Amino acid sequence: MSQPTAPQPWSQRFETALHPAIARFNASISFDINLIEYDITGSQAHSRMLAKVGIISAEEGELLVNGLEQVRQEYRSGNFNPGVDAEDVHFAVERRLTELIGDVGKKVHTARSRNDQVATDVRLYLRDQIRKIQDDLRTWQKTLVNKAEQYIETFIPGYTHLQRAQPISLAHHLLAYFEMAQRDWTRLDEIYNRVNVSPLGSGALAGTPHPIDRHYTAELLNFGSVGRNSLDGVSDRDFAVEFLCAASLIMVHLSRLSEEVILWSSQEFSFVKLSDRVSTGSSIMPQKKNPDVPELVRGKTGRVFGHLQGLLTIIKGLPLAYNKDMQEDKEGIFDAVVTVRACLEAMTILVEEGIEFQPQRLAEAVAEDFSNATDVADYLAAKGVPFREAYQLVGKLVKTCTSEGILLKDLSVERWKTFHPQLEADIVEAIAPAQVVKVRNSYGGTGFEQVRIQVEEAKKLIA
Repeated sequence: MSQPTAPQPWSQRFETALHPAIARFNASISFDINLIEYDITGSQAHSRMLAKVGIISAEEGELLVNGLEQVRQEYRSGNFNPGVDAEDVHFAVERRLTELIGDVGKKVHTARSRNDQVATDVRLYLRDQIRKIQDDLRTWQKTLVNKAEQYIETFIPGYTHLQRAQPISLAHHLLAYFEMAQRDWTRLDEIYNRVNVSPLGSGALAGTPHPIDRHYTAELLNFGSVGRNSLDGVSDRDFAVEFLCAASLIMVHLSRLSEEVILWSSQEFSFVKLSDRVSTGSSIMPQKKNPDVPELVRGKTGRVFGHLQGLLTIIKGLPLAYNKDMQEDKEGIFDAVVTVRACLEAMTILVEEGIEFQPQRLAEAVAEDFSNATDVADYLAAKGVPFREAYQLVGKLVKTCTSEGILLKDLSVERWKTFHPQLEADIVEAIAPAQVVKVRNSYGGTGFEQVRIQVEEAKKLIA
């Protein structure tokens, strides 16, 4: 039979220690060690506040702050590696602090609970990670803009329903992902403001009778504001849900481009070639070059979705305030951060140096379909023919060409005129891919002039 563990960090109400298996099951130190530096920083601010308001002496406050810094340096140097017996990172730090400076270390937890402590740690962690992901997004956006600038006058088929729709500028296509990334960046900025609220001083759930100064600790930790309700302070994980939602949308956007790159690199499309630096081969088929990077990004998207759904499920039925279920919030958050940042880095490398667009193949692609049919209708509408009438006429024209196995570009000028008297010799130029793209010069459109404006605006935005 398993032996009981050593006494745990709670009161003498308990006569026996936890069963070893339950101690392992209960412990979070294996993953919340990621919060150690944030926990130390928060504890230093709390110690300074305790000294400021006179709950402890100035000398004790300095001893706590310096001792905590020593714990930080021990961890950074690899000399402090707490195990399961510490249960969580908060107790691990406090126990080591007490070993270093004696009984004064036991005062660090005055006027504080692990409930408001962990809520503070997670907010400090996410606050840092949001800024790092925003930096990653800017790098991603720069790569998209640089690539787009090279292909302003390169065509690519535009699709709806995965059917050829209208030819567009390749740069226009890439800049659509720039816009998605910009929404991701601003979304994170909005979430940052809700993360940047201090719960420290909320206590277990009801505040504390000690004369603490919550605004001072918030100021020391650079929080933008202080939570107004102690119950909400320890039980709120909305900010984490919002972060995981934003992370999921980042992954959605990366996954959509991943799917396109996978299609584009197939033999059927052949719009891009993949470099050896971002591809792998088959173990039995020597001719294969596999798009592993976009496939992995596409797959990892579901992983981040799962963390969002998991956290929603954890908190949906929790009564106020803190419940042990909330220990399960951290692993999903940590993994989502790592996954999003890794995918942004991988996709940046893929677009920057891993894919080579094939302009000749793209030019052929936009010339081998009926994606210029709308331009015939627009041509007639510009000459006063009601658009719906022109639309029906062009539909009939496409049907005729399809039955004959030809394209619109194959029609002679004389043949054009048999379909409508307003169809004159210049229709041939009007439906050429270059002209079709060029004339779509409405604001935000794919016309070359507009795309150049979009590129310059994008550069200014990320400067």
